[in-house]
This record gives sequence, structure tokens and C-alpha cells, in this order.
Amino acid sequence: MAKELKDLTKRSVSYSQWYNELVVKADLAEQSDVRGCMVIKPYGYAIWEKIQRALDDKFKETGVQNAYFPLLIPKSFLSREAEHVEGFAKECAVVTHYRLKTNEEKNGVVVDPAAKLEEELIIRPTSETIIWNTYKNWIQSYRDLPILCNQWCNVMRWEMRTRLFLRTAEFLWQEGHTAHATKEEAEERAKMMLKVYADFAEKYMAVPVVQGVKSETERFAGALDTYTIEAMMQDGKALQSGTSHFLGQNFGKAFNVQFINKENKLEYAWATSWGVSTRLMGALIMTHSDDNGLVLPPKLAPIQVVIVPIHKNEEQLKAIDEKVDGIVNQLRALGISVKYDNADNKRPGFKFADYELKGVPVRLVMGARDLENNTVEVMRRDTLEKETRTCDGIVEYVKNLLDEIQENIYLKAKNYRDEHIYECDNYEDFKARVKNGGFFLCHWDGTAETEAQIKEETQATIRCVPFDVEQTPGVDMVSGKPAKYRVLIARSY
Repeated sequence: MAKELKDLTKRSVSYSQWYNELVVKADLAEQSDVRGCMVIKPYGYAIWEKIQRALDDKFKETGVQNAYFPLLIPKSFLSREAEHVEGFAKECAVVTHYRLKTNEEKNGVVVDPAAKLEEELIIRPTSETIIWNTYKNWIQSYRDLPILCNQWCNVMRWEMRTRLFLRTAEFLWQEGHTAHATKEEAEERAKMMLKVYADFAEKYMAVPVVQGVKSETERFAGALDTYTIEAMMQDGKALQSGTSHFLGQNFGKAFNVQFINKENKLEYAWATSWGVSTRLMGALIMTHSDDNGLVLPPKLAPIQVVIVPIHKNEEQLKAIDEKVDGIVNQLRALGISVKYDNADNKRPGFKFADYELKGVPVRLVMGARDLENNTVEVMRRDTLEKETRTCDGIVEYVKNLLDEIQENIYLKAKNYRDEHIYECDNYEDFKARVKNGGFFLCHWDGTAETEAQIKEETQATIRCVPFDVEQTPGVDMVSGKPAKYRVLIARSY
């Protein structure tokens, strides 16, 4: 094993430390010199690009188009929707000046006091305000609707306690913003995009999710309803992995976005917004990876297959090169990303450990004896199982193996999640068990007071009212009052 693996903290020792080390050792990201911000390294960004590409295609299949809106938002815009500004005010980074000048010592720069902005600008924490200020120029009639826009960009939300991918001051995401002529159409779009996220999470990320609607306390600032997908990490904590918001007419009214409807009457436009971020990278890591490093679903792995030769001399390497060349070309013809690592600056053992650490789904190894026998060693990253296969038919075998690995890691995650979902109606029992992780289905009386008490006493929150859970009558485990819902409660990231 390479030194990197020997030094990787085991999950059983410290799950948090294991995660922090793995992100860095697997070359995904590192802390930057800007407090609270990260550098996403090429291997990590390659995964994000695959996430982007797949989601972007799914968005466009529903009629969404990409656009781009300004990074800087006038402060007055955030004042127009009361709940929105209250929700984000404490996280905003503010630009107050537009120029620097050389200091008196001529050895540095200072802010030029004469260059103070008339109105401060906010680095976008989210873009509802700037986008709806723009939409008012685009919308006059019901014939201009719907508008279905998305942008891929960065946002800034000032964070004091950060963790790579999970919570950083600046992060990458996509934010969709749609405008509609009717309430029904907007609600349908918000729910549609949640299903897009859920489908992507399960079929591409191999991460099982619970779909539901947030409580009033937990919903997005300025939304009438927030729909969410919640995933369970290996430590039993929840990770909110995507949200879609029905915004009603709040932003239409705040920015005076009116249109002539089919009855020739003025009406405010109806809105949605929806987004996922580089937090999905954290979900990938914490759902599947193990003490040996990353375990990546083949659909999102930058390298799906790596081939490593073992040779004693240049003559053997040349013969292996020629044999492998045909395999590489056939795999690539099937759309499989493959790397043939015949570099001579690292020993095979180091390469094995490195690609294992980086979660490459399939590793093929060919040595001199394999060359003679027309065989190749195959190792699958999800189970670490090895077998020797004939080179005849190896391409089709690897293609099917990648599909099998994708399905296997999803089922493994789903079985773990399902085994750690509990029905619980006794508050003392809940308090004793929730600290060990898991999703708890509990009756709730629907009040913010009960919700706040649970959070204060257990550090657990109501993640959502799940769509696929039967809402049977019951009694709130905290207040003893009749329950309105059976909700999903968990500690979370």
C-alpha cells in the first residue's frame, strides 16, 4: 500500500477526519488562502463536470435554457422581499468601494476612500432578486410565459465554520429560475425539478434519496413551499442534496412583474427556483467511499477503467502496449473513459494504491504471463474482488461490469439507508437513539415550538414531510397533541 493509504484515518476512528483527509489525499480539493474558500483540483473538477453535463442535459429535456446574470446585486434589491432579505442578510458579502490606490509608503495598496459606491453591492448569495428585476423587462403578456432559465455559477454565503464541498463561503452550483402564468403551472414545475434531482441522484450518483416537503421553519427564504431530496451518509446523518422552491407571486410582486393574462387582466407572475451545488461531491464521497479511499459510481468517474502493465524490460512493455492498444480503442468506442498508465516513474504497487484511493471503478493489469496466456487481471473497486479473464470478450465484460458496479453500489447504499430508518413515537427513546444516527419517522403536531424544542435538545431537525410515507393519525411524541404529519427527523450536515 502507498503511504497515502496507510495515513488515511479509518471511518470507525473518526468519520469526520476520514472525510477531511480523503478529500485532500484523493486530489479532489484543498483549502485556499482565502478564508472559507476552496480550490477544486482537476480530478475533483472532472467529477463536477460530469455532474454538470448530466444535469444540464436533463434540464434541457424539460425545456430549460441556460443564461447568465450578474454576480453583483444592488443592496436595495434584497430589501424588496422581506423574508428573503431576512434569510440571507447574515451571510452576505458586501462591496463598498470600486478602486484601490498605492499607500503612502509605496509598498502596497489601500482602499481609496474617494471611490465609495453610492449604493453597496452584494455578492450574490442567490439570484432571485437580480433575475426577477430582469424578468420585469421580459414579461408583458401571458404569451411571454413560461420563462425557463438556469445558470451555472458561483455564489457567496459567508460561513465561519467550513468543510470542503459541504459548507464553504464560495461554492459552485446551478440555480434555475422560472416564471409562469398560473399557480398550478409553477407548482408543477417545482415538483418536476425535484424529480429530476431525485432521478439524477439515484441513477447517476447511486445515492438513494427521500423526497418530501420542508416545514415552514426550514423552507427557503421567500418560498411558499420548499421540496427537498434528503440522502443518508454512512454515519447516519442526513445531507440535503437538492431543493426546489415554489415561490408563489412573492417575487413577482416585489419586482412588479405583471402580465396581461388570457382574460385581458393584469396579474403577477408565478415563480419557482431550484438548485444543487458542489455539496453533491460531499454526498458522493460520504455515501460510497471506504477505508481504502473513494468509491465512485462509474457514470460519474473521470476514469472508468485504468490499465496497468507489469513488465521487466522494454521488450515486454512494447508487446503489452500493442496488446492493450486494441482493448483501449474498443473501450473508448463504447464511450468508456479509459487510461493506460505505462509511465515508468511509479511502481505498479503505487499505481494500484493510487487508483484505488481515487475510486477508479475497474482496474485491469497485464503482465508477461498474461500476455502469453491471452489473459488480464480484473479488479472491481466496489468489492475489491479480483479475477483473471481471457482477453477475448474482455471489452464486453468490462462494459457489463461497469453497469453491475453502478447498480451494486446503489443497492448497498439503499440497503444501508433502509436499515437505518426507524419509526419512533417515544421522545425519550428518540433522544437516546438519534445521537447514533439514522432517519426517524415521528409524528409531529405541526408547531414551530415543538420543532424548535427537538432541535435545541437533540441537534436534530425535521428534514421533510416525506411524500412516500403514509400519513396515519397519531400523537406528537413531544407535546402529546394530535399530530398533523409523520415527518423525517435526523441530525444533518
